[in-house]
Amino acid sequence: MEPPRGFCPTLWSFLRFLPFFFALFLLGAIKGLLLFPWACLIMTIGNSALILGLWPAHAVWTFYCLIRTKQLGPVLKLALSIGVCIALVVWPLAGILGSIIAGIAYGLLAPVMATFDAVGEGKSNQFLHCFMDGTFSTIKGACTVVRDLKDMLFHSYFSIMDDLRLQSPPGGKPYEIRLLSLPGAFVVGVLGIVVDGFMFSLIALCKSPIMLFKGWKRLVQDLIGREGPFLETACVPFAGLAILLWPLAVVGSVIASMLSSIPLGAYAAVVTYQESSIRLGLNYVISSLSIFDEYTNDVLDMPEGSCFPRYQYRKKEPTLSNSFSRPASFQRQDTKNLSHSTSFKNSMHDLNPFKLLDNLFSECRRCGEVLVAEECITREDIEEAKSGKIGQGVLSVGLPAYVILKVLLRSAKANSSGLILNDGSELTSDNRPKHKLYDWFFDPLLVIKEQLKAENFSEEEENYLCKLVLLLGDSERVKNLTSLVPPLNERKRAEINAFARRLQGITKSISRYPTAKRRFDGLVKSLSEELEKKIGIIISSNGSSHIRRLRSGISRMISQKSIGRTISIQGEDKGEQLDNDVISPV
Repeated sequence: MEPPRGFCPTLWSFLRFLPFFFALFLLGAIKGLLLFPWACLIMTIGNSALILGLWPAHAVWTFYCLIRTKQLGPVLKLALSIGVCIALVVWPLAGILGSIIAGIAYGLLAPVMATFDAVGEGKSNQFLHCFMDGTFSTIKGACTVVRDLKDMLFHSYFSIMDDLRLQSPPGGKPYEIRLLSLPGAFVVGVLGIVVDGFMFSLIALCKSPIMLFKGWKRLVQDLIGREGPFLETACVPFAGLAILLWPLAVVGSVIASMLSSIPLGAYAAVVTYQESSIRLGLNYVISSLSIFDEYTNDVLDMPEGSCFPRYQYRKKEPTLSNSFSRPASFQRQDTKNLSHSTSFKNSMHDLNPFKLLDNLFSECRRCGEVLVAEECITREDIEEAKSGKIGQGVLSVGLPAYVILKVLLRSAKANSSGLILNDGSELTSDNRPKHKLYDWFFDPLLVIKEQLKAENFSEEEENYLCKLVLLLGDSERVKNLTSLVPPLNERKRAEINAFARRLQGITKSISRYPTAKRRFDGLVKSLSEELEKKIGIIISSNGSSHIRRLRSGISRMISQKSIGRTISIQGEDKGEQLDNDVISPV
C-alpha cells in the first residue's frame, strides 16, 4: 500500500483513518480487559508451580554438579557456591513476580495487536476476524509460555548442568581464581563504577534534549504521511502511543544509561584481573567513556567520534581501533535517506528467530522421514527420544546436526556469503536476527562453512561426514560406517571427526532454546507415525481385529529380523485369543 503524496491527500487520509483506528483500538482494549485476568492467572499459577516445584531439585543438583565438576578449582567452587546461594534465594521471588507482570502485559497487548493484524492486507472476512482474533490465541499463547518454561527448567537446565559435571577442563587444567589479583581488581572495579556512573549520567543528560526533539520530529512526520511504523495497521496503536509517551522513553533511556554504567564500570575489574595489570584496567575506565559517547552519537545520528581518548587496554591487541568496532554489516545511515515506505511488519517477519527455528524443524521432519526409510533412524532411537531419557541422542542431537551440515555443504558449494536454507532463501550477516543468541550460533557456523569449502571433501567423504554427524552418539553404529568410505589417513579422519563433534556441540546448544523442545516433541511424533507406517501394523476399529502387512519396504525396515509380538484379539466372541503371532518380513 503506497502512502498518499501531497499535503491535502495526506491530511485527508490521516483524518479518515482516525475513526477506524480508535474503533479497532477500543475493540482490542475490550478484549484485552476481558482476557488478561485469565492469561495472567494461567502464567502465574503455571510458572509458580514449576518454579517452586523444581526449586529443591535445582538447588540439590546445582551444588552436586558444582562439587563434582573437574572444570573448576576449589577456590572458584567456593566463590560460586556463595553466588548460587544468593541466586537460589532471589530466583523464586523474581520468577513469580516476572510471571505476574508478563501475564498482565501479554494478556492486555496480545488481543490489541491481533485485532489490528486482523485487518491487514490479504486477510479475508476481516470483520469476523476483528472479533475472533486474539481471544483463543491469547489463552493458548499463555499456555505455551508455561510449556516453554517447563522445557527450560526441566530440559535445558539439566542439560547444561550435565555438561558442567561431565566435561573435562580444557587443556587438562581447571579454571581457578588468582587470589593475589583480586585486591587490585576490586579497587579498579569500584573506581570504574564511580567514574562511569557519573560520566555516563552526564553524557546521557546532555544528549537527552536532542533525543527528545529528533524523536518527536521523526514520529510526527511518519504520522502525517502514514509512513514508517504508521504504514502497517497492526503497528499504528503503538506508534501513536510512542508520540505521547516519547518523553517517558527519553527519561527511560537516561535511566538505562545510568544503570548500564554499573556493569560497564565493573568490567574494569575483569580487565584488570585478566590482564594482571592495574594500568590496563584504568585505561579501560577512560576508554569506556569514549565507547559510550560514540555509541550514543550513532544512535542519535550525530557526528562520529568522541572528545574522550581511547587507550589500549588489552595486551594482545596492537591497537584499540579494532576494539568495540561496529560489525561489518552495520552501516551508518542518515534518517533522511531511510525509505519510509518500507513495511515495518515485513521486516519484523524477515528477522523473526522463531521462523528460522520452524524452518530447521520442518527440514528435520523431511530428512527424518527419508532416514527412517533408509533405516538410519530406528524404532529404538524414536522410543528413546519419546521417553526423554539421556541416551545416544541420534534423534535429539544427531538429526538437527545432520540438517545443519546439509545447509553448510549446500552453502559452501554455492559460494554463498551466508547460509542457503532449504526454501532457497539466504541468511546473511545483514538479514539475520539481530540478537545476541544468534551470534553464538551464526558466526561459528559461517566459520565451519568456510572450513568445509577449504577441505573440498569428495562425495564419499561428505556422505561419511553426514552419517557420522547423525550417529556420533552411538559408538556401535559409528564403527559400521567405516565401510562406507575408502580408507582415510589419520589426518583426514581426525578432521572429519572434529567437524562432527563441533556440529553436534552447536546443535546441543540450540536444543536448549526454550521453544526448541516443543518443536522437537512434534518432530518425534511425526517420525513415530512414519515408522509405524513403514512397519505396516494397522489395527482396524470395526470390532474384529485385523493385521495388515504393507509389502513394500518392510524387509528394509525390519533389518532382516523377525518381530515377535503377542496380540490379544477380542472380537464378538471374547473367548477367542491368538498368542505369539510372529510377523516375518515379506
